[in-house]
Parts: sequence; C-alpha cells; structure tokens
Amino acid sequence: MTAVSTGVVYIHSSPRALSPHVEWAISRVLGKGITLSWSPQPILSGAQRSEYVWQGPVGSGSAIASELLGWEHLRFEITEDAAPGIDGGRWCHTPSLGLFHSPVDAAGNMVITENRLRAVLDFAGNDADLLRTGISRSLGEEWDTELDVFRYASDMAPVRWLHQVG
Repeated sequence: MTAVSTGVVYIHSSPRALSPHVEWAISRVLGKGITLSWSPQPILSGAQRSEYVWQGPVGSGSAIASELLGWEHLRFEITEDAAPGIDGGRWCHTPSLGLFHSPVDAAGNMVITENRLRAVLDFAGNDADLLRTGISRSLGEEWDTELDVFRYASDMAPVRWLHQVG
C-alpha cells in the first residue's frame, strides 16, 4: 500500500493564460482531474490566485513543485504535511529568486539539516553577518518577504480561525 500525504498548493500569482496549465500539471501529479477556484490577484494586474488542499502519494509536494517550476511568471508555495516516519516539506517559488525547499517536521517547523548548517558555518567563517545571512537564506526569509505581499494583497484572502489550541 502506498503511503498517503496531504498538503496545500498556494498559487500566489499566475497569468490568466497559464491557469489551465497549472490545473493540468497538478492533476497529472495527483492522478485525478482538479479544478481550482481562481480569484484576481489585486497586486499584479492580469494575475490570479488560488489554493488547493490536496491528498496524494507521499512525495506529491515535491512532484507538484517540479511540474510548476518551468513557468517563470508563476509565484507559488506548496506544503506537504509530515506523517509518521516521514518528514514533510515546503517549496516556494518566485520569478526573481527561483525555488526554495525546506524539510518540515511533524510540528510544522522548517528543519535546517546538519549538512546545510555545516555549509553555512563554512561560508560564514568568523563573520557574524555572513552567519546571519546564511541562516536567513536557509529559512527562506527572502522568499517569505517577496511572497508576503502576494499572500495578503486581497481582502478576499481566506482567513483561518484557530478555535482550539492544545
């Protein structure tokens, strides 16, 4: 039996003409036809935004990111939830920065791997500013800064209320 995972695809901005191709790409990965509910992206004229909660085989988040990577005008974010014994993931893409990926643990925290930390330490040497830069890049802060504008650009953006904690 194939392990099943869940996640969310956030299309922060897509040209209208590209929207059906995005749906087809996600459909190919998940093995079923999907239809996204598109709304205007007010920060970028002619662009649309959408989000889709998906369920599919473990690794689908990575496969969806790979399918969407070829379109340079697309801004997206994909999450794949962690499952018992399986790390999750987060992928972000912007035209100016390219693709960012980080493993995600069961609590939803991004994980900076041992090898990545060693590379940051080698890069920084004894320079504290370079260490901050390396850690910032490892956390995807540049991608978050660029995508935040698109995440919150609309009054129509969905709001998730937290009803119970613990």
